[in-house]
Amino acid sequence: MRTNQGAVCAAFAALLAVPLLAALGVNTTDEPARAVLVIKIDGAIGPATASYVSRTLRAAFERTAPLVVLSMDTPGGLDASMRDIIRDVLASKVPVASYVHPSGARAASAGTYILYASHIAAMTPGTNLGAATPVSIGGGLPLPGGDKEKDKSEEEDDKSASGPSSPMEAKAVNDAVAYIRSLAELRGRNAEWAEKAVRQAASLSATEALQQDVIDIVAPSLGSLTAQVHGREVKVGGKEVTLDTKDMAIEHVEPDWRTRLLAAITNPNVALILMMIGIYGLIFEFMNPGALVPGTIGAICLLIGLYALALLPVNYAGLALIVLGLGLMVAEAFAPSFGVLGIGGVTAFVVGAVILVDSEAPGFQISWAVIGAIAIMSLIMTLTVARLALSSHQRRIVTGIEEMTGARGKVQDWQDGAGHVLAHGERWRAISEAALSKGQPVRVTGMNGLVLTVEPDSNDKS
Repeated sequence: MRTNQGAVCAAFAALLAVPLLAALGVNTTDEPARAVLVIKIDGAIGPATASYVSRTLRAAFERTAPLVVLSMDTPGGLDASMRDIIRDVLASKVPVASYVHPSGARAASAGTYILYASHIAAMTPGTNLGAATPVSIGGGLPLPGGDKEKDKSEEEDDKSASGPSSPMEAKAVNDAVAYIRSLAELRGRNAEWAEKAVRQAASLSATEALQQDVIDIVAPSLGSLTAQVHGREVKVGGKEVTLDTKDMAIEHVEPDWRTRLLAAITNPNVALILMMIGIYGLIFEFMNPGALVPGTIGAICLLIGLYALALLPVNYAGLALIVLGLGLMVAEAFAPSFGVLGIGGVTAFVVGAVILVDSEAPGFQISWAVIGAIAIMSLIMTLTVARLALSSHQRRIVTGIEEMTGARGKVQDWQDGAGHVLAHGERWRAISEAALSKGQPVRVTGMNGLVLTVEPDSNDKS
């Protein structure tokens, strides 16, 4: 009863303390001050970037931030992640400004789409945007035949004039064109140039982009940007909102540990290495049951690697080849085939790794150095297992019937064709067709259960 009364008193005191502290001017909620939030997008756009932007936009709404700035310097990225960011920007209840910054930066490919989707589009002098052709069809080998004397510019002109060379390319280009035109029409920007950026990979400098109504502002700094956008009206969530950013504090939002971890593991090279560590850890655990450490680390790395691959545009044929290669290498460790299974596994693994990620987006391609290092390590392991298997095959048998056959010993006692002999330091029952005597050297010729068949050892020199 006393305990309950004490708890009630403590709760009542806490309720009284809140208005008292407020009256004294003490902030009891620890709410951060309003500020323009800046998100730095530096490098390829992937799942980690999309998660980072989504969480920051939610936090900006909770803090009633007047503006969120996407400070971009990106060569592009994954289509799925780009569309996730654009959906978040379009659904945002806080105005969003895309700002190509600092000088020398670019908003290529996916960055151009995000800039077109934003409420405010701005660039720093000395930056550029464009080259928004879908990267999965942006390259390729020339077809056999044709005029080999054409220079590169003539080939590009022919390509832009003739359009995509296959129905799949036409489908991808037309989809991208429709998407960026819809964003341009939504924000009242130059839709004709947007289509040109997709079909012909056109690019613009900051000054040219402003002249052609692709962007709204050229600002040399974040302070200049917030000053120029002050008082502008933008449509957010179906409502006209007047931006109030004059003399507003600027706060850079750093990615948290989850974003940094996601950025690290969604690198295809890291994901592939984690998978290999996982497989080798499990192999060592199965070869040495009870070790625990290799199995634990291996299981964790394997699951993280598989989770990362689930977030990436994976070619399932490449993934199947990798799984087949790993299976063959595991089979080599447990059922040695003198290298046949292991070498086949390494070959399947390398081919699968080359085609694993179904994208040519910058920053999301598997490095040949990583593939080569993993292949060499796997090959060394395979050859080591094959060498051990070969040496053990050639080694003399030391257990079982085969080992006892040919072994030498001495008769301990003998009577009527049977007795006991001492062989390998052990006393055995034995039989023989020859007449033997105590202390006579003998050689084992066979074994039936625990009974040896022996004969006189004619080669004994003792």
